[in-house]
Amino acid sequence: MTKSGAEKKRVRRSAALQNGGSRDPNNDTPPRKQVKEKDLFQLFSEKVRDHKELESRWGVLQETRVEYFRGKDFVSFLGKHPEVKEVLESDKSLGPEDIANVLLGRSLLVRCDRVVKTVRPGKKKLSTWPAHLEIHPDQHFSDNDAFFAWTFVKRRPLWQTILSFVWPVVTLAICLFPVFPHQCKLLVLYTCAGLLLLIFSVLSVRGLIFGTVWILLGRRLWIFPNILAEETTLSELFQFWPKKDEEERPKWTSRLFYAAVAAVFILVLRHHAPDEAARARYQRRVSNIIDDVLEWSPKLALSGFMDQDSVVNATETHSPAPEEHVAQPKEEHEVEEEESGDSHHKQ
Repeated sequence: MTKSGAEKKRVRRSAALQNGGSRDPNNDTPPRKQVKEKDLFQLFSEKVRDHKELESRWGVLQETRVEYFRGKDFVSFLGKHPEVKEVLESDKSLGPEDIANVLLGRSLLVRCDRVVKTVRPGKKKLSTWPAHLEIHPDQHFSDNDAFFAWTFVKRRPLWQTILSFVWPVVTLAICLFPVFPHQCKLLVLYTCAGLLLLIFSVLSVRGLIFGTVWILLGRRLWIFPNILAEETTLSELFQFWPKKDEEERPKWTSRLFYAAVAAVFILVLRHHAPDEAARARYQRRVSNIIDDVLEWSPKLALSGFMDQDSVVNATETHSPAPEEHVAQPKEEHEVEEEESGDSHHKQ
């Protein structure tokens, strides 16, 4: 016989009571409060990560690109900005180490360690911000050469969402460049040429300043030090002021050698520089290529194909048959033999 509905409800209620009775007696925090605390620490982590005063970098942790910071920077940040802890409400009185340990326990942070732990040749100390990291075996907070990476996905800004919709439009526009109006083609051409000229000019001036200062003073001076770096943010990419030179000064023999190499290189370029006529020919050739690209249009292309078809048809209709081509040389040869025979007979 099947049980009635009341008996089934009674069985389920008793099972629920048994499960509730077997709950850990030490954990007196209600579930709603636990969720609230978890949300508060999540909000705190997001607020700290989005704050500009906490210095952080991007690195590679086990083939994953992560954003990380140093332990001592976290302590100094909370000391300078205690208002950030207001998000934690009842836990705002906790110290930086306790907060970091809670974040580590909730898997919002993970402690990392540098992969390269030895000083490379030519350097005095380890890198301040290593590019490659690994998980530290001791997952506790420390401010002594300790690194901590965020484990949650950062909220996407509005401009990234807009950019994700703009990129397909830009890609389609690049593919349709041949059918652009002439003025649009000129605008795109001059814009791209200007950007390329700016990039090569910055790189050339950057290298020239570095080479001059390195040869004369033995110092490494890079303006825009992060312009070619891969793991940098947009604000760090256009940082003009150079980094402090942490490497040893080069020997005077190496500086003298590279100075001689640079002088020889400049003399060779000066000797093999093209003259004015060669430059004019090259400019004319490039101008013709650019004009062909800018003046191309579907109508001209179709008219060109139609002209080619008409020329091919006309040549096919007016061309003589293969037999005539073969017979014509034979007739000419017979005429030549007759003329030579007549002249010989007259003699």
